[in-house]
Amino acid sequence: MKSTIKRAVAAVCAAVTVTGMAGCNTAPADVQETSTSAAGTAETAAAASSADYDKTVIRVDGNRFTVDGKTLFINGVNTPWDKWNDFGGAFNETFWDEHFAKLHESGVNASRIWINCAGTSTLKVDKDGILQSVSGKHWKDLDKLFELAEKHHIYIMATLMSFDHFKDSNVGYENFRTMVSSEEGTQSYIDGYVLPFTERYGKNPYLWSIDLCNEPDWIKENAECGQIDWDVLCTFFARCAAAIHDNSDELVTVGLGMIKYTSDKYDGNYFSDEYLGSLAGESAYLDYDCPHYYYWQYSYMGYPFETTPAEFGLTHTKPAVIGEFAVLSESGRTCYEDYENAYNNGWNGLCMWTSNGVDGCGSIDDAKGATEHIAEIAHDEVFPLGDE
Repeated sequence: MKSTIKRAVAAVCAAVTVTGMAGCNTAPADVQETSTSAAGTAETAAAASSADYDKTVIRVDGNRFTVDGKTLFINGVNTPWDKWNDFGGAFNETFWDEHFAKLHESGVNASRIWINCAGTSTLKVDKDGILQSVSGKHWKDLDKLFELAEKHHIYIMATLMSFDHFKDSNVGYENFRTMVSSEEGTQSYIDGYVLPFTERYGKNPYLWSIDLCNEPDWIKENAECGQIDWDVLCTFFARCAAAIHDNSDELVTVGLGMIKYTSDKYDGNYFSDEYLGSLAGESAYLDYDCPHYYYWQYSYMGYPFETTPAEFGLTHTKPAVIGEFAVLSESGRTCYEDYENAYNNGWNGLCMWTSNGVDGCGSIDDAKGATEHIAEIAHDEVFPLGDE
């Protein structure tokens, strides 16, 4: 088990009710691809292991990230996709090679990437919710991605799933809804995808963590995503987290669309160690908190960059990262101010949306001054191994 401190959980509170999509991250229309054969094995992976794994891998020590015992601040971004469903689809090695180089030159040390945007080009799930196969090209493309991440020293938060899988507009959405709601379906996903991914890339130190799902809030709240209850969704997440922890040293999180469901301050903490543990045992926990924030949340939940994680509503007994926020915000504050304020207020990292400008929220060109500034004033925390 990770060296993370368990959090106590208060009773579920009745508070804010917020509905709707978060921020700028509305996905484009799904791109259909033909699935190939089942997943490869760790032995054939190109991105297997680094000789310096123990010195390079990110770990958790209390409420901080560390690398080789030194504190790490995540000076991060989201590069969610180049082409929707890249990995198993229209993967472009040149884009990722050049973009990772640009990120590193801009002082960035991490990127959150949706390795499976909506599932249809990657995972073949039948009507009973049973995972039948994983695209072989998916693994081949990810091998190259992790090779490039190690080349450019960019830590990857790998997002395995999104609310987009469950949307009425996604081909196969009913199968994914059945999968997470079924004990057999969940186990097939763990055995056929989660654990093969963990085995294949678990010894690449530039796999920072596994994000089990992008913004499951909308799966719970929005009719177009099924309005699946938290007890069902969290049982699925708890079982996935337990399987990862029981079989690897990988860090696990869930990128919530807002703090509402991961804090005792609002509608109850459905991602506490106590609650997840009650669903799947003591290995079922998240290693760090990763709420997303967009300015539409301001009147409900305040402004996280100008508060500590605890003041914002997290216990901060484990690391806390703002997993998404718009570079170009309606707040009137600049990205430069947000990065600096978050760092000064004790957040353990933040990842702006997006580095490659997939929508109207900005790009690394808009945030470069901010990421370079943090890399300069906190160099030993952004690059604890040195600026290679």
